[in-house]
Amino acid sequence: MEIVLASKSPRRQELLKTAVPEFSVMVPEFDEGPVMAAGLCPEETVRRLSLGKALAARERFGAIPERIYISGDTVVVSPEGEIMGKPRDRADAKRMLGILSGRTHWVITAVTLAGADRERAFTVTTEVDFYPLTEQEIEAYLDTGEPFDKAGAYGIQGAGGLFVRGIRGDYFNVVGLPVAELWRALRTF
Repeated sequence: MEIVLASKSPRRQELLKTAVPEFSVMVPEFDEGPVMAAGLCPEETVRRLSLGKALAARERFGAIPERIYISGDTVVVSPEGEIMGKPRDRADAKRMLGILSGRTHWVITAVTLAGADRERAFTVTTEVDFYPLTEQEIEAYLDTGEPFDKAGAYGIQGAGGLFVRGIRGDYFNVVGLPVAELWRALRTF
């Protein structure tokens, strides 16, 4: 079986190695705008994003028997239900971190497996509690540059992990790929 990761995320690539030692990376073009603008609940939004990327990869690179495309998408959901993707700029990242400060939020990752003639998608949700953050802590973190390519403007696997009081659920889900659930899904796909 040939495994193809349809994601340019270095975090997903690194995590996938724990479940699948050998795979290739083929990243399709996919416009997230219509899904994000549809006003869907967070779980359905992330599921459609992941499915759209997997189907775009299959269409672009071929529906080949014995090939499985894997795609994933992760969103952070604020206590108010706002879907937080990657910040647009420094001000947006600061706003997101301020909202998460001292509160509980959710990280939802959807993963899609797409074969030549079938698909399977699943989502994993993890609750994350943040310590209260000072403005100085937020500004110092923004200065690292780390928040700008991460949903919710933080990376738990980096300096953003210093803000995390605790989690309930899958740590690797927060990083961007729930590898234990993926490994099990691959065995039965």
